[in-house]
Amino acid sequence: MIAATAIALSGTPAVHAQSNPMVGGAAMYPTRNIIENAVNSKDHLTLVAAVKAAGLVDTLTGPGPFTVFAPTDAAFAKLPAGTVDTLLKLENKAMLTSVLTYHVVAGRITAADIAAEARAHGGKATYPTVQGGTLTFMKSGTGWMIEDAKGHRGRITIANVIQSNGVIHVVDTVMMP
Repeated sequence: MIAATAIALSGTPAVHAQSNPMVGGAAMYPTRNIIENAVNSKDHLTLVAAVKAAGLVDTLTGPGPFTVFAPTDAAFAKLPAGTVDTLLKLENKAMLTSVLTYHVVAGRITAADIAAEARAHGGKATYPTVQGGTLTFMKSGTGWMIEDAKGHRGRITIANVIQSNGVIHVVDTVMMP
């Protein structure tokens, strides 16, 4: 299991919504959709390749809104050896789609929404994913933790990257349904 790490959703300049935050060396523009921005991030090459392989480009360029917890290339690299190659095989498209849609929540969920939901529900915010599972957020010190159904935990490294059809939160761990 990946070690638990705290995630800051507010309180530092790096995680507040900015007009054009930088992700993977590229400015993210709120006038562009999720895919139009993601393809420019050097930190999301694996995610973009996976979205294309799963046939989800049209969905994520659609009107949404969607909230995407976008794992970085480094997050994919933490998976056991061969996992990404296996997921990208044509015969595993259903499994890949399940993993990817587990990172998507219907609606536009900001860091402030997560914090408010946690305050209203005993310190935990739980959101249903498009895949059908849930992601849970818990306060930890001055930050937050994100946990998947299997107990893997990670952190949001960049929050509130606003898109024309939703919001992206960059995460350092691939969540597993």
